[in-house]
Amino acid sequence: MDSDNVPIGFGLALAMNESAMEVYAAMTETQKQAILSRAHQVKSKKEMQELVAGIANDQAL
Repeated sequence: MDSDNVPIGFGLALAMNESAMEVYAAMTETQKQAILSRAHQVKSKKEMQELVAGIANDQAL
């Protein structure tokens, strides 16, 4: 993960959701960039948690 490009809230939410972290780690770089683009647009903690939960449920893309 390119730590310069990862929003802090995304990194924290991902660290708290092991399933999402595993799915994210298995993604291609293109898929990760798509997720990070969405994470940069998130406006609230709840919205970030929903994005990360979507990764865990394989619904984020």
